[in-house]
Amino acid sequence: MKLSKLYTDFTNSEKTSGIILLLCTVLSLILSNSTSGENYLHLFHIEIASKPVEFWINDGLMTIFFLLVGLEIEREIYIGELADIRKSLLPIIAAIGGMLIPALIHFSFNSGTDTQNGFGIPMATDIAFSLAVLSLLGNRVPASLKVFLTALAIIDDLGAIIVIALFYSKGFSVMYFSFAMALFGILILLNRLKVYRIWLYLIIGMIMWFCMYRSGIHATITGVLLAFAIPFGKGDEESISYKLQHKLHLPVAFIILPLFALANTAIKIPSGITDELSTSNSYGIIGGLLVGKPLGIFFFSVAGIMIGWCSLPVGLKKRHLLWTGLLAGIGFTMSIFITLLAFNDAGTITTSKVAIIIGSVISAILGFIGLRLTLPKNALE
Repeated sequence: MKLSKLYTDFTNSEKTSGIILLLCTVLSLILSNSTSGENYLHLFHIEIASKPVEFWINDGLMTIFFLLVGLEIEREIYIGELADIRKSLLPIIAAIGGMLIPALIHFSFNSGTDTQNGFGIPMATDIAFSLAVLSLLGNRVPASLKVFLTALAIIDDLGAIIVIALFYSKGFSVMYFSFAMALFGILILLNRLKVYRIWLYLIIGMIMWFCMYRSGIHATITGVLLAFAIPFGKGDEESISYKLQHKLHLPVAFIILPLFALANTAIKIPSGITDELSTSNSYGIIGGLLVGKPLGIFFFSVAGIMIGWCSLPVGLKKRHLLWTGLLAGIGFTMSIFITLLAFNDAGTITTSKVAIIIGSVISAILGFIGLRLTLPKNALE
């Protein structure tokens, strides 16, 4: 299977980013629980323009991350793995199972409790971490598996974005939302008029971000809307969508996501953390990532294949779907992001983050071992 240059660049940057994210997470946890931990934690609460640094990372810089995600989804829909409905059905069905079952597991543990709102936490897949772990398997990994996991994770991101928009928006303002949608309409009009000045889209996008933020809908959704408003054209190297996506890869992978990891794993682990991890919320998060993800992806995929809606990619067997499902159980970035939206209590946020890290690490280890034992030593690319 021949992989496009942009896809190869994307996966390579995501692999390296995953390793950097891991290092940042370890560093942040060490610093947070060292003798200088209070000073380190204070860094993210320093105010800039009346908002803490943590806000500008999570609501500001992460909008750029969502812009890149939106551009990737758009490319997959127009000319990528999601363009051919027959090819896209397997990762689509797998992603639905991989979102639905983890959410149901968390909900079953937390229905009617204060932590019920965390059902969206185990639904997410971290593209950077999952591809980084997959890359450790070297030439054992067929190209079809890389494409399947990437498409699955991108659809997963789209699902997470929809969940955020529907369930994690607060204090809705019709006026500001109307302003945001009017600006989005202007962007779409510029697209139809074939206006290709990227700076114009970005300036209007910044104003739309402010309106979206004031509307109560999470401002990062602006990034996705902006991505679909930017002209795609033929999707070749002359397309402004291509150029912007290419330029965003490195800053997102090596600046924005590492900053997000540092800010959101700045966790001072309390002495009674083992007791806190024995809560229904922690069980729901770890169970959703570690059990719900692989089972949802595996059973939904197998059902789709048996019905005849889709087929296994070349070089893969059904058992590989289970182990790949475990890699998809690496939630991290999006899971932590949803945690910040789902809860207000600092203690619940801290234990949720620890549960996410535990579930993600165990999923990564088991997924890696499973694929290493079941994939042939030299897969054809």
